[in-house]
Amino acid sequence: MSDNKKKILVIEDEETLIDLLVTKLKAAGYRVECATDGESGLKKIRSKRPDIILLDIVMPKKNGYEVMEAMRAENISIPVIIISNSGQPVEIEKTKKLGAVDYLIKTEFSPQEVLEKVSNYLGVKGRARESDKPAVPDSSINKDVQQLGIRVLLVEDDAFLREICSKKLINDGYEVYAAIDGQEALETVSQVKPDIVLLDIILPSIDGFQVLSAIRKHNDKKVAKTPVIMLSNLGQEEDIKKAMDMGANDYLVKAHFTTEEIADKIKQVIKKG
Repeated sequence: MSDNKKKILVIEDEETLIDLLVTKLKAAGYRVECATDGESGLKKIRSKRPDIILLDIVMPKKNGYEVMEAMRAENISIPVIIISNSGQPVEIEKTKKLGAVDYLIKTEFSPQEVLEKVSNYLGVKGRARESDKPAVPDSSINKDVQQLGIRVLLVEDDAFLREICSKKLINDGYEVYAAIDGQEALETVSQVKPDIVLLDIILPSIDGFQVLSAIRKHNDKKVAKTPVIMLSNLGQEEDIKKAMDMGANDYLVKAHFTTEEIADKIKQVIKKG
């Protein structure tokens, strides 16, 4: 009977976190193997052939990137969910290119969320993965969070980044709405009338500059004055200058910020407003 159980490999060097994950996953009926460094983790990937891997980035001997690079070189195709300390967009992008299917930030996820993500990839056939859906987060996820009464619209087409930013903001008490392209962003702005917008520059169909321009020209004067923080992929000076000249309130360079810095920037902009 136990041979039919799905196998999970947890590669993580924090013993407390390992114990927490193993307890939760075993209670859910999974077989769980562990490794506390990338080198031994890679050996277990080769020998145990798990059904899914929970992989830390910063580890002794081999880091998470090196483990994934070795898997790719050896044509080992196993879903990998990254467990990260920082949640920097540049880190997310790198793990995505190496084949990661999902992403968790240590300070923000719960054991239940890990279980849900694992079950999503292993246990339910034909269901869209959470990271493939437009994120319209439920602000009632954590009943203990003190609600701030501030509506944030996050316009971002990268599912990983959209999810971790949304989660951070929800946990901080914001009411979060999300859009994956410029057209959806403009519709949501008119319907929701957010208190602040986080706006990616590079988007499908209508780019962030066009969205910003439409917001500033909106026939509702209150909407037209909505604070907007631009999210820049490369931090190119001409893009940043263009956005600020068009009426953006501030900007963040994706490669440099963490979710904590996003929350801080929102507070700063709202306070100025």
